[in-house]
Amino acid sequence: MDGALIMVQVLNGLQLGILLFLLAAGLTLVFGIMDFINLAHGAFYMLGAFICATLTVWLDSFLLAVVLAVPITFAVGVVVELGIARQLYQADHLEQILATFGLILIADTLVQMIWGPEGMTFALPEILNGQVGLFFGIEFPVYRVLIIAVGLLVALVLYLVVSHTRTGMLIRAGASNRRMVEALGVDIRMLFTLVFAAGAAMAGLAGLLIAPITEASIGMGNEILIVAFVVIVIGGIGSVQGAFFGAMLVGLIDTLGRAFLDNLLQLFLSHQAAETSAPAISAMLIYILMAVILYFRPQGLFGARAS
Repeated sequence: MDGALIMVQVLNGLQLGILLFLLAAGLTLVFGIMDFINLAHGAFYMLGAFICATLTVWLDSFLLAVVLAVPITFAVGVVVELGIARQLYQADHLEQILATFGLILIADTLVQMIWGPEGMTFALPEILNGQVGLFFGIEFPVYRVLIIAVGLLVALVLYLVVSHTRTGMLIRAGASNRRMVEALGVDIRMLFTLVFAAGAAMAGLAGLLIAPITEASIGMGNEILIVAFVVIVIGGIGSVQGAFFGAMLVGLIDTLGRAFLDNLLQLFLSHQAAETSAPAISAMLIYILMAVILYFRPQGLFGARAS
């Protein structure tokens, strides 16, 4: 097996893991702090992609579009939290699931009405096209390297904010004991709005980063949201650190499984049987991983143990 090919697939897995982290970080904070199950979180992923695509066409600048699309998605998150999500915090989880599933349908319909059913594609600037030489003579797309770098930077900033600022202290306290934070006089509603909108902005960032590679399409956030839920279950609900390591683990296993599982199975099965069974098994790998981790550690890798 070619070592260079393995390293390229590892980098592809890291890129997928970064995108999953950006989506899962906000999701795990919203779930961990607010006890709010938001199935519509993937809609922000979709909106970020469409907003960035539109601004890129209008402004003829992808980088400027990125700078503008993230705060716009943050603002949309504020509106959704104030107008809809806040009314659901006291509801039980079934009502939250039903309501946010309805939001998915509304978001998909609104996007189709505004942008049409075809989706949007746009070209990257010339500076982000092409390949860059890495270690051992490996070449990798410049833009994918940028995605990994941006994701790692966001993860570092989020770690510093959560671990070393007063706001982060309140976020961690709210995840551990929301009622105690309220009793100390903290405006918990403002904290909720900030966390919800920040999660929306990170999801939007993930969507706009992947849009030039695939496209901005209706419902693009729904499938990846399922994987994001797997990430936060593996990492531990409410843990940003868990979301990061869970996302890296899922990204690598999913990518490497799809790339090399058929070769591994050919050691035990016929070529035809390996080629037939590999796609199905690779699609199951992350769910098998989740089941194994939950068996040995029900709270997830970095989740707090139940007292």
